[in-house]
Amino acid sequence: MKELIMIIVGSALVNNVVLSQFLGLCPFLGVSKRTNTAAGMGAAVIFVITVASALCSIIYEQILVRFGMGYLQTIVFILVIACLVQFVELILKKYSRSLYNALGVYLPLITTNCAVLGVALINITKEYGLLPSVINGFGTATGFTIAIIIMAGIRERIEFNDVPKAFQGSPIVLVTASLMAIAFFGFAGLSL
Repeated sequence: MKELIMIIVGSALVNNVVLSQFLGLCPFLGVSKRTNTAAGMGAAVIFVITVASALCSIIYEQILVRFGMGYLQTIVFILVIACLVQFVELILKKYSRSLYNALGVYLPLITTNCAVLGVALINITKEYGLLPSVINGFGTATGFTIAIIIMAGIRERIEFNDVPKAFQGSPIVLVTASLMAIAFFGFAGLSL
């Protein structure tokens, strides 16, 4: 049990996928303008990464390794992720049209989000079984969601501040992201 707690805390805070591994920056910077949109993207990413971690773990162990086709892991994982994203896109389009429109092009970009594929590959590299893979996937996605919601909250507040002209737009967002990364670096000393 302690090992699973260490995995989830480690993947969410200590090794945050966005702020320490720098994966998934496209949706992190693109969808973090409003907290409600960021929360919706975070929920979609939590679902996709968690389910993708489970499916990729099962497929890798039960099919690819068993039949000596481990070299196909990247292609297979991308196909699994693409199918999951299409499923999420259909559900959002049908039940939450406003969130679907707000996420725009960033929703299909979850397919090519390197964080999603990165988690699946990290699970294989660390030789996690099914449960640790799912826990790592959930923790990573939760860390992504925490980071994107914090960034959205900061960006909403920055919008009404007097920012120097040279820092308006992308520069202040990148400075904010770097300060967040430094803050999350403080979790590196966390021990359970």
